[in-house]
Amino acid sequence: MPIKSSPVIVWFRKDLRLSDNLALLAAVEHGGPVIPLYIREKASGPLGGAQQWWLHHSLVSLIAALEKTGSRLVLASGDAEKTLRHLISETGADAVFWNRRYEPAGMATDKVLKQKLRDDGLTVRSFSGHLLHEPSRVQTKSGGPYRVYTPFWRALEGGEEPHAPADAPKSLKAPPTWPKSEKFDDWNLLPGKPDWARDFSDIWTPGETGAREKLADFVDGALGGYEEDRDFPAKDATSLLAPHLALGEISPAAVWHATKGLSRHIASNDISRFRKELVWREFCYHLLFHFPELDEKNWNDDFDAFGWRDDEKSFDAWTRGMTGYPIVDAGMRQLWQHGTMHNRVRMIVASFLIKHLLIDWRKGEKWFRDTLVDADPASNAANWQWVAGSGADASPFFRIFNPILQGEKFDAYGDYVRRFVPELEKLDRKFIHKPFEAPEEVLRKAGIELGETYPRPIVDHAKARERALAAYAAVKNHT
Repeated sequence: MPIKSSPVIVWFRKDLRLSDNLALLAAVEHGGPVIPLYIREKASGPLGGAQQWWLHHSLVSLIAALEKTGSRLVLASGDAEKTLRHLISETGADAVFWNRRYEPAGMATDKVLKQKLRDDGLTVRSFSGHLLHEPSRVQTKSGGPYRVYTPFWRALEGGEEPHAPADAPKSLKAPPTWPKSEKFDDWNLLPGKPDWARDFSDIWTPGETGAREKLADFVDGALGGYEEDRDFPAKDATSLLAPHLALGEISPAAVWHATKGLSRHIASNDISRFRKELVWREFCYHLLFHFPELDEKNWNDDFDAFGWRDDEKSFDAWTRGMTGYPIVDAGMRQLWQHGTMHNRVRMIVASFLIKHLLIDWRKGEKWFRDTLVDADPASNAANWQWVAGSGADASPFFRIFNPILQGEKFDAYGDYVRRFVPELEKLDRKFIHKPFEAPEEVLRKAGIELGETYPRPIVDHAKARERALAAYAAVKNHT
């Protein structure tokens, strides 16, 4: 292509990486100087507290990576259109490139902005990269959206292979003069006092390098045995890639291709099971794309008549991991401590909130959105609706997890509970998931006083189950 003198703006959003960043690569091919930009938009809504911590460190990583290419990251806050127009005026840029996003507010902003800038004579191009396939192009044989996961998986598995991930550019052409930028330290993304994220760095290294290392560690380790081991929270058997994918530090195409050609030493069922989880993420975005109010409205509107309880005391006990059910409390405390929760335990704690406490799934979804480092608008909403029974291809509401049996099945020795609920550390394995059934002598020996050092159950499982089924029956009768 002919060498151009006018700069191109690359607007980074949830694609905080240099490798396999199609908008960035296209900007390099455009021929002119490249101006990387990150906007802290108000219109799209703030990130949750935990993900703001992640964003801070991810941007630090991106800034350092760009500096190695001879470039820098321009920072701005506010309305996207005003910011871009000001930057275009200041730099003489004639093109704006970005990678697509799929949350409703972001898509609405991009659609209007793309047309306005094109009307002004600018070149505006958008690219894929946050998903394996564009939601608008994946359709059933009848031309509609998928509502069931299994045929969706089959369509993607048997369809076109995701593109091979592209390497990062080694250098970026800088503009003659860099535009003004806000100071990163002024953004204050990290928590103050108390520093509730102080333990996050024990397991997380945000940024593109951290994402690639996490993927390599997983492929070399836990991917073998993934199908069986992934359900046991005491095992380090999951990829922990979700927060890296959420902010685009690694592309799903890079993750997909990292699992190719491994069948010689890793069982094909382990690879397939992991890929199905990656495609479940795609399915969630497919649902969000076709049902933009997924986080606010029941997919199945029969649940609009459900009789949710307003119980702030129980909700507070759930958020603090003080329900009296150890597997639930361990999960909620892991969430506090590390900004994440094991996938199996997420289902258990969500089921407990929705079905044992009869608290609206939307309250749980909002809590996870604020406390998860991997908070994701599609996966978060779709998974909560899946547990509630109100979503697409959902688990039926009458499937009510028994937190005692779930703990005994998936944390048989209580290692996960002991790690995150240390007051139960010395309790005998027989009672680790039901301390309320332990004899006084056993509790005393373990240094436990129910109601003092560890709470009694805030609800009786059998009675809660009956209450939940009665509430569900009322909805069925109503409809």
